[in-house]
This record gives sequence, C-alpha cells and structure tokens, in this order.
Amino acid sequence: MTIKEIAKIANVSPGTVDRIIHNRGQVSKENIEKVNAIIKQYDYTKNIFASNLVLNKKYKFAVLILQNEESEYWQAPLIGLSKADEEFAKFGITIDYFFYKFNTASFLKMSSKVLKLDYDGLVFAPVFYKQSISFLTEYKKKNIPIVLLDSNIQEITDIAFVGQDSYKSGYLAGKLISYDRKNESNVLIFKINTEIENEASKTIFNLQKTEGFYTYFKDNPALPKFNISEVSIKDIDNGLTTQMFDGINGVFVLNSRVHIIAKFIKENNLKDIRLVGYDLLEQNIEYLNDGTIDFLINQKPEEQGYMSVNYLYKKLVLKENVKETNYNTIEIIIKENYEK
Repeated sequence: MTIKEIAKIANVSPGTVDRIIHNRGQVSKENIEKVNAIIKQYDYTKNIFASNLVLNKKYKFAVLILQNEESEYWQAPLIGLSKADEEFAKFGITIDYFFYKFNTASFLKMSSKVLKLDYDGLVFAPVFYKQSISFLTEYKKKNIPIVLLDSNIQEITDIAFVGQDSYKSGYLAGKLISYDRKNESNVLIFKINTEIENEASKTIFNLQKTEGFYTYFKDNPALPKFNISEVSIKDIDNGLTTQMFDGINGVFVLNSRVHIIAKFIKENNLKDIRLVGYDLLEQNIEYLNDGTIDFLINQKPEEQGYMSVNYLYKKLVLKENVKETNYNTIEIIIKENYEK
C-alpha cells in the first residue's frame, strides 16, 4: 500500500500522511488517529520492509556535499541527512558521503570520483556554478534520480530540487531592507566566503539571491532611491573598515556569516544600519537578540537534508510520482519572535 492509497482511504492529502508517518507535526489529532488506524490495519511499514526482504532489494545513495567544519550552517543539512540515513536503513537504503572543500579544485576531484561510481540515486549540494553544471550534465547520462540540495540549477532539467527559493529569498531581503524607508538610502551587499569570489568560483546561491534582491527594487519604482554596492570579503582577515560603512543605511549579507558584519558594527558602535542575513546560527542569534541584526531569513537546512533523502526514498522505494521542485518554507526571524 502506498502513501497515496492511504491518503485516499483516509480522505487526506499524501503530504498529511507523509508528515504523520515521519512525525513532522502540523497535523490535527483527528487525522493522526485516522491515518494511524489505516496504517495499522494494512500493516503499511511491515509490508514495505517485507517486500524489500523478499526481493533482497538494496538501494545505495551518494551524497556529494560541501564540507566546512567551521560553518555551523553546513553542519545542519548533515544532521538531517543522518536522520534520514538512520530512519530509512530498515528499507535497505545505505548512503555514502563524498565531501569537497570550498574550492573548485577540491570539487572537481571529488565530483570526478563520484562520476566513476554506481549508485541508485544522488543527493548533490551544488556550490560552484559552472563546475556544477558540467558535473550534472555528465552525471545525467547515468539515468538515475538526482536531487539538488540547498541550491537549484535551472539550466539542468529533469532533476529534483529540495531547498529554499534563493531568488525569492533575495527578493524578500530587498523588501526587508527597504521597509518603511522614506529617504534615499545606501546599501551594501556582502559576499563573505573562505576566499574572494572570482568568475571561476561564483556560487549559485550568491547569484540567485543577488538577482532577487535587485529585482525587488526594479519591481517597486515608487520606492525612494536605493544606491546598492557589492563587496566581496574573506571570512578571516576580512579587511573591514569603518570607512566602508560611511553613509550606509542597510547591509544585506548573502549567507549565514552575517555575524561577522554584526560583530564589526557592534564593536565600532556604528548606528542606524539595518542588517539582514541568513540562518539561526548561535552567533547570529546573539546579535539578533541584542538588536545588531534586524532580520534573519531562516532557510531550514536540517529539514532540507532530510527531505532530499526522503525524495529518493519515495521515488525509488515507494515507487511514487513525486514532484521535482520541493521548496521548503523560509521564515523571517526577529528577536521578538525567535524561540529556541
């Protein structure tokens, strides 16, 4: 029995059944009781497990993902992936992890290794734009399911995506930066990476978020004038100076390292700068709570990790027709609505 069949009997959506099976909340007590009764009646989990045992069917998934021990953000999807790894192991699923560093040479080396190996499905967290397109073009020739995690690449068709809409999150950041502004403003967009971004190492999420940010202002010509400049810095020895912030009214940081800018602003007692960035890292929360950071856009990276494996599980094990684009909701976090 499939999730769709259970949903039909219970007169609920397949998404509701999926949330109940995987205990992800946001379901009424009535529906939980109804769906669990049907699952018990038809012995849903046991039937899938037994079927795989009879067929002796095993599934091997590859995960190609950035390894950055210094980034709390990139630890989060691994938590979600590990949770899925443990949960779906009973259905004959195993996962092999392939980590690359934040440089194109490391990515090319590891992606070449993955290309030589055989798997039933691939989870890939793309970072470097041109190199990721080349890799996916080759990997698609294997004709196996691919799901992108965190960043989408729209130039490559017929592959799945799980994550936030980076373009829309950049658009949202523009709205937050400009909210209630009455006069001409000067805004900085900060790209903070391990090394200075160049044409060869342009990252997908930076490109999409930046495009969305600019588009918001194009779509709203009635706003006061916004003068926008882009700055690329390294996360260590970043070369920040107070002169950079002369006359600046707003700062948008394209990734979760917004705490680097917040620390500088606070230490130098810079005033009246609206600061927007990403993700609920401990350091970011500290500056959110003291008012240095005004808005955090939460991309839910742990949820993305889990959902990416869940996509392959549904497609290959349950044989379900699953939609290719799976955007998770993004949240606007301010100190007044943050809850641990």
